Amino acid sequence: MQTFRKNRICVYCGSCVGSLPVYATFASEFGAACAGRGFQIVYGGGRIGLMGAVADAALAAGGEVIGIIPRAMKDSGLAHEGLTELIEVDSMHERKRRMEEFSDAFVALPGGIGTLEEVIEVFTWLQLGLHLKPVGLLNVEGFYDPLLQLLAQMRDHRFLSPEHHDRLTVHREVVPMLDAIAAIRHVHLPSSAGSVQQMIRQQQTGGINRLQNDL
Repeated sequence: MQTFRKNRICVYCGSCVGSLPVYATFASEFGAACAGRGFQIVYGGGRIGLMGAVADAALAAGGEVIGIIPRAMKDSGLAHEGLTELIEVDSMHERKRRMEEFSDAFVALPGGIGTLEEVIEVFTWLQLGLHLKPVGLLNVEGFYDPLLQLLAQMRDHRFLSPEHHDRLTVHREVVPMLDAIAAIRHVHLPSSAGSVQQMIRQQQTGGINRLQNDL
């Protein structure tokens, strides 16, 4: 069984603060709690929005924060200059790859389409067995409820296996999320191809049974 240090948590979140003050409150709480447990934070390197709130709180609590940012964004003045380490890369693709390589777990706080794309991508990689690292949603004030409903619909309509669906860790509070991330030990599941073939067989069997019932 493959295990992970779990001492680096990649945080995906918005570059804006959002419409509710509670989003920034939870971002700060998450950053401080990570620092308190000795977790390094890996994130996109921004100084504003929830990204800045996470980094500032972790640093203020004595934690370490690694930012990974495209040079074009740094040149635009968006980078946080007070981080433990700021790594410049050439593209968004390289940024995401480096963030995954540096991290032992992934947690998404509220954010926009960039946050959504990032967390769904690493969740997909977990489904494909490209890594065995925990992936979580901090569901602040039910922010991710619509996404969870969509994922449940994918499961119910057999586009996502129940086993893979259940690998997404979801909590509404910071402490239970960090507890869960620290405890998770994923192992490889049957291949996605095998899961797809199983769903096809189930659909074919269901079609044959319906045909027999009609005769």
